Amino acid sequence: MTNRDDIRDRLQTVFRETFDDDAIELSDAMTAEDLDDWDSVSHISLVLAVERAFGVTLNAAEIGSLENVGAMIALLRARKP
Repeated sequence: MTNRDDIRDRLQTVFRETFDDDAIELSDAMTAEDLDDWDSVSHISLVLAVERAFGVTLNAAEIGSLENVGAMIALLRARKP
């Protein structure tokens, strides 16, 4: 099972690269409301970057059910062996 902190660290790198902002510090409660540049277009870029970084394919239902970064971490943790 993959360590939650490792996933969060990797995910933080993906967020920083996607939004071109090295100051981003993820928290479980973070949502699109917390980042000015997180709009529908950047959301697609983020999802694609997450899929590449973690070697997974997320379906529309999974993506739509994500309420915050914590839920994304939990999903990625569940998807990794």
